[in-house]
Amino acid sequence: MAEPSPPPSIRGFVAPSFEPVAEAYARAFAEAGDGGSAFAAVRGGETVVDLWGGTAAPGRPWAEDTLQVIFSGTKGLVATCMLMLVDRGALDLGRPVAHYWSAFAAKGKDGVLVRDVVSHRAGLPGITLAPLAAADLADDEGMEARLAAEPLSPDPGAYGCYHALTIGWLCGGLLRRIDGRSIGRFFAEEVAAPLGLDIWIGLPPALEPRVGVLELGPDWDDGLTPEQAASSTYRSIWGNPPLFPREGTPWNTRAYHGAEIPGGGAVASARSMARLYACLAEGGGLDGVRLMRPETLAQGRRELSRFTDPFIDEPMRFATVYALQTEQHRFGPPADAFGHNGAGGSIHAAWPGQRLGVSYVMNQLRSDPRDQRSRPVLEALHGVIADMPG
Repeated sequence: MAEPSPPPSIRGFVAPSFEPVAEAYARAFAEAGDGGSAFAAVRGGETVVDLWGGTAAPGRPWAEDTLQVIFSGTKGLVATCMLMLVDRGALDLGRPVAHYWSAFAAKGKDGVLVRDVVSHRAGLPGITLAPLAAADLADDEGMEARLAAEPLSPDPGAYGCYHALTIGWLCGGLLRRIDGRSIGRFFAEEVAAPLGLDIWIGLPPALEPRVGVLELGPDWDDGLTPEQAASSTYRSIWGNPPLFPREGTPWNTRAYHGAEIPGGGAVASARSMARLYACLAEGGGLDGVRLMRPETLAQGRRELSRFTDPFIDEPMRFATVYALQTEQHRFGPPADAFGHNGAGGSIHAAWPGQRLGVSYVMNQLRSDPRDQRSRPVLEALHGVIADMPG
């Protein structure tokens, strides 16, 4: 029997019974006027959806092997690394960060616990001691040192707000002092290589030609409200340096792709992100590779914080770095979904109840909540799975 094919405007494949997902993807793609994107779903060890379309860069179609910056989707990779340390008995969420990283105790931070760091409650959402250049973000060890020297924020709102990039360097600093490796190297050797993943926190030079070029969509909102403009905490998170400049974005440069920016700089394919989350949906093991024990992952999925970010007015729930489902249902219909979304529209999640990993990546950044590109595709996928026996 011939394998079902997606609509002509879209390339890739879907497994039998998953045709509605291809139709939803093609329809959403046409309605959104997307630049380029890919969507994948993996159930167990089987890829059941692998679709792509549009352009990766001006004059270059999105290809089967196109890679894309996934911004905060990187945090799901960080979460996995941190839980692997927990699983090995090397990291205790209840201990002070300074127990592992002595320099971190500076400026009164000796009481900050690891669980505070991994749940966006450390009180270190941005850098306040000095203005940063874009190039500074590409120096992971330098950013770890800056955070070790940074005082705790005097702003109460900083203890229940999204630590957009600093959570990556804080976790990377912990991992480096416990394991000796950088977080990018740890992920490459302990996660990506065993599972056969096209995911990098620090992209090798030879893979640079495969990376799609990011662009800001027509609805991208880069203006500040008066309240945001007046907040020094907000400026330290999003404006030191400005993360999404309209002209000459550093996220399209080789310097950023090759750097280890664990809060937002990973480069990946949708099919590999879906495979990683399929492993997590199965309790941390897939195709003979076990990243962690199921009980460790169950602990790592437990809610540690819940807040409405005071600076971007968004409800958030976090476990050990992983984001949990909220009333926004970013990760599709399942209530038990967990993972992480990325700036501009990418979505990466495990659906444990369905034993499924999903990922949507794209190169045209859109603003929430207006961005609806992935939602109908996730809903169609959920509908297909719900109709399947067993």
